[in-house]
Amino acid sequence: MKWKATLLMAILVFAVIASGCIGSTQETKTETSKVTLTGDFTKDVIEIGKILQQNGINEVKFAAWGSGDPNSVMRVYGIVDAAYKINKIWEQNGIKVKITVTTKYDQSFKDQYQEFLSKQPLGQAGDFFVNSYAFLPTLAEEGYILDITEYAKAYQNVIDDFYPNLLEAAKYKGKLYGLPQDTEARPLYVRKDVAKCAGLDVTTLPEDVKSGEFTWSDVYYWAKKAKEKGCAEWGLIHRKGSAHPDLIQFIFAFNGKLYDPSTGKLVLDVPAVYKWLYVEWKFAQDGLLPKDIMSWDWAKQIHPTIVEGRTLFDIGGTWYWTEWQTKQYYHGRGLKPEEVKEWFAYTLFPAGEKGDKPVTLSQPFIWMINSKAGQLNPKYEELKDVYHALAFLMIVKASDSEINAIHSVISAHLPVRKEAAKLIKDENWLNKLKNLDLDLAPEVKDNIKDIVEKTVNPINAKFLADVSYMLEYTHLAPAHPKYPALADIFKEAVDKVLRGEMTPEEAVKFIEDKIKADKELADNVEIKGEIPKEWEFPRGD
Repeated sequence: MKWKATLLMAILVFAVIASGCIGSTQETKTETSKVTLTGDFTKDVIEIGKILQQNGINEVKFAAWGSGDPNSVMRVYGIVDAAYKINKIWEQNGIKVKITVTTKYDQSFKDQYQEFLSKQPLGQAGDFFVNSYAFLPTLAEEGYILDITEYAKAYQNVIDDFYPNLLEAAKYKGKLYGLPQDTEARPLYVRKDVAKCAGLDVTTLPEDVKSGEFTWSDVYYWAKKAKEKGCAEWGLIHRKGSAHPDLIQFIFAFNGKLYDPSTGKLVLDVPAVYKWLYVEWKFAQDGLLPKDIMSWDWAKQIHPTIVEGRTLFDIGGTWYWTEWQTKQYYHGRGLKPEEVKEWFAYTLFPAGEKGDKPVTLSQPFIWMINSKAGQLNPKYEELKDVYHALAFLMIVKASDSEINAIHSVISAHLPVRKEAAKLIKDENWLNKLKNLDLDLAPEVKDNIKDIVEKTVNPINAKFLADVSYMLEYTHLAPAHPKYPALADIFKEAVDKVLRGEMTPEEAVKFIEDKIKADKELADNVEIKGEIPKEWEFPRGD
């Protein structure tokens, strides 16, 4: 019996040991699939690299999706450079893991948003998605992008360097869903030689606009005069496509609203929208603005018309300033910085009429992370938190002040970080950028060298400094899930009044009917006010 007791004891001891071993294995497994960010970038990157290595991962594949004007390619190469910097840290610390990034850059940010919407549920969308803040609420509501609120708490020192109003654009229902990538203003450009021909003094124009003395009635007056005197083919050229965000400046310029924070609903401000459509209709019917502008080609019609001096005014964006220097819009070549400076004046978007205020509009772009980021990598379900934390650190690195400053200078967008704004004013740093004497990924240098060569210039840095004040007058379109649908209706209405298919009154009725026909939209839009009676444009006072 003694041997039986000994055997039983041995079995029990083995069972206890085995149980302990199994428990230990599970505990280790849990520890190696989780990461807690500390706020020390290098330390966090090393910790993540070790976890990946321990799990047999030697390559992490990500895809970065971005879109916009041709000079804004740092929207994807910022992510490429982040991978390069993280790979360096891992290499220096003997961690045999490497991040590789594929990029997809499209011209239309709206088309890419639609593609992201359709492909995210299928697991085919990019891991990183930089796009307008206007789409963020819908993506957050659908669960398509990552809530980075908790990650960001460890990097509060970085978060605090962003301009607060831009940071708000990256939030939805109090949660942080991304980091600001850039912003801009939308000046009214004035061709100086055409203005001189028409008799318009542009030297005092910015101050006259700022004071509200120069309104859209004055824009009409000088556009008509320029055309009648044969100074230009057109009085005004503006952007096309969705009425968001450029043309809705008219609503704010006529003291209208698009959103009611007390109800959380969008607003169809009938008086302001009517005045906007009337201005569009009047310009087009009097031959000052092309009736088919909403279908013009960007590269073949819109930009050449502006840079060749065939219009007096243009509603554009700050990024035009350098885009004109890098694209072959002017008789088959780009403009020199000296030519852009000599040929164009710029002001705020004028007040609708006396008593209103000038405006501009910003549309911050946001670094967003797919809620399935890293899904194509090995052991995704097991290491999901690690891949997500790594993706967060990549947008932190892509938001470095130097990356943000490079993007601002070469694309004429405004910096989103205070430290980036300082760099732009640093002549020594500008010289380093001019020579690409900066620690950037070789792939990034290769892809921006032509843009850098043409755009890094004190003239362009001064332009950014000159237009920065416009952010004091800026408005944001509502970050509301139904706003894109409303903007599409605006676009249809603008096209119809420009072509003369509808009067401004009929177009307002068209907008109201379209809203009411869509129950979900009708539940989210308040229709306020009436078409003003006896209102005239231009007023001439």
